[in-house]
Amino acid sequence: MAIKGDIFVEVAYALPERQQIIELQVPLGTTAFNAVKNSGIIDEFSDIDIENAKMGIFGKRFGTKGLKSPKEYVLKNMDRVEIYRPLILDPKEIRRLRAKSS
Repeated sequence: MAIKGDIFVEVAYALPERQQIIELQVPLGTTAFNAVKNSGIIDEFSDIDIENAKMGIFGKRFGTKGLKSPKEYVLKNMDRVEIYRPLILDPKEIRRLRAKSS
């Protein structure tokens, strides 16, 4: 049961071999950055650099398309904060390599 003024959110991170979704109950007014910080996900995945990691909400990256940065974005009930891994190769380069090998 939620304490008055609390909301429920999720923090998600995935590797090719493992994914983690942590459900949290946080106070109303919590930012995405603080939810990630308080989720404990950094303890599970030491490779996450919370200060520089790209993050988003339901597939939309913070800082783009009108979304504020993770430190400014105030979460709503049932939001899911996603932490994105850095790209290994540029998507255009991947397509070029696939086309060459076909």
